[in-house]
Amino acid sequence: MEVTLLGTGDTTGTPTPGCDCDTCEAAAERGVERSRFSVHVRNERTDECLLIDASPDFRHQFLHRDVALPDEAIISHVHFDHLDGLGNAYRLFDDLPVHAADEVDPATGESVADTVRSKYDYLDRVTVHDRTPFEPFETCGFEVTLVPVEHPPLVCYGLAVEDPETGAKLSLTGDTSFAVPDESRAALADADLLLAEALVPAHLCEHHPLGGDHHDEDGVPRTFGTKHMTREGALALADELNADQTRLVHVSHFYPADEAFEEPLAVDGERYQL
Repeated sequence: MEVTLLGTGDTTGTPTPGCDCDTCEAAAERGVERSRFSVHVRNERTDECLLIDASPDFRHQFLHRDVALPDEAIISHVHFDHLDGLGNAYRLFDDLPVHAADEVDPATGESVADTVRSKYDYLDRVTVHDRTPFEPFETCGFEVTLVPVEHPPLVCYGLAVEDPETGAKLSLTGDTSFAVPDESRAALADADLLLAEALVPAHLCEHHPLGGDHHDEDGVPRTFGTKHMTREGALALADELNADQTRLVHVSHFYPADEAFEEPLAVDGERYQL
């Protein structure tokens, strides 16, 4: 299993357009980028490629990273920075199977699969496959499980991706607060590589109107506001999940420049062999 981090940033990415903060300037000086979130997973046994979330930066990512176009895709939730890259299916694919959860979202009245189907109904090249959370399904020779996480007000899912032949396992938390349900934690546990979202460091919670939540025993917030993990929350979750290796993703430009490029914060283009 070859995992390439195509996009490791949040909704605006780093550098953020029009921003002259120290972190964005440092990213430009270093020649690194955190574009909107997306992960490419290649099955070396079958030479099939799976795309996890379709970033609006799809074209840029596939032009600048040495990876093949995906054979299939999975969408974790319906925020634009994880979904809107599907528009690139036009003229690039004869057919792109897209897997998404079938659970109806009370906030929208439809499932993630329904939203993908309705939003891209003009693209006959996108074929949507409804998947039930916690029920493994096969794609690109992998066994994949969608697991519910907490990203209010919308439903959102993490993923466990396993190679049944080699035993390699990739887990992604998805966009989530620290309040990941116990059953989902169990499904994500013991991965060779965990990609955990970590929007900001915990000390920035003082700038959020709602502050932080899910504090640890020392009072450190593990959730920023209500729907994203802090760096400290992501690391605490990774420790609990017993991941062999953890990379922090969905990272914002709000990290102070002297913290923004420290381990284990990921940047675009990182590649891992599992």
